[in-house]
Amino acid sequence: MLHPAPTLCPLTAADRSFWEMLWRGYQHYYRAHLPTEVTEKTWARLIDPNERTIRGLAAWRDGKMVGIVHWIFVANTWTLVDDCYLKDLYVDPTVRGGGIGRALIEAVYKAADAAKCERVWWLTQEYNSDGRALYDTLAKRTSFIQYRR
Repeated sequence: MLHPAPTLCPLTAADRSFWEMLWRGYQHYYRAHLPTEVTEKTWARLIDPNERTIRGLAAWRDGKMVGIVHWIFVANTWTLVDDCYLKDLYVDPTVRGGGIGRALIEAVYKAADAAKCERVWWLTQEYNSDGRALYDTLAKRTSFIQYRR
């Protein structure tokens, strides 16, 4: 079935309740619960026109917000230009497989290209098999292993 392309828009203050539903779904998917203060700060940064490093987009279809993506421009010590870290990507489960995730990633690629970033990269959980199937068509998987304190 052919799906209409989503409309991609920067997040605005009026989008808060729609964004928060997807943000909570994203946290639930990754088995996380963030304190309210983190959500408040994240939202404030996403809609702040003076924020220089973090950006966000919403995907809309049929008048409903169905996906979100956030990315961060970060300095790189191995090149003379920044990297783009795709921090968060979430698509409403009821519309997955309809090109929304792909459109959001391609929009991040476009923003990274406009900012002259060397590369775009992201992390995901091993159990995210649906996401990984999409990511394998859009990027090259590396051999890096993440460590955390």
